Amino acid sequence: MAHALGHDVVFEDFFPSMVEKLGGEGFLKELSNGFRVLMDEEKEVITFESLKKNSELLGLKDNMSDDEVMCMLSEGDLDGDGCLNEMEFCVLMVRLSPDLMDISRMWLEETLAKL
Repeated sequence: MAHALGHDVVFEDFFPSMVEKLGGEGFLKELSNGFRVLMDEEKEVITFESLKKNSELLGLKDNMSDDEVMCMLSEGDLDGDGCLNEMEFCVLMVRLSPDLMDISRMWLEETLAKL
């Protein structure tokens, strides 16, 4: 299933099958690994420059435009600092996957039912 991000940026939604294969903990570890690949190593956050440079590693089309990069950053930037920390990146990736949102809701309901 492909989803649009911002203007015309499209990525393939592999997350539900990854969660099924890796389990919740393994999937979060993969998200964390993805964050480290995309982050600026000195600042330890994803910046405009680091995202633009490494966008093809996300499976996004080659050479994202500056507008597309800014759109992705602003979509995930919860604290308004212009960068994505690891938590913001993970939240954004989950939000971009409607099927994953359903799986997350199911996990939450199962956890709450056990309490």
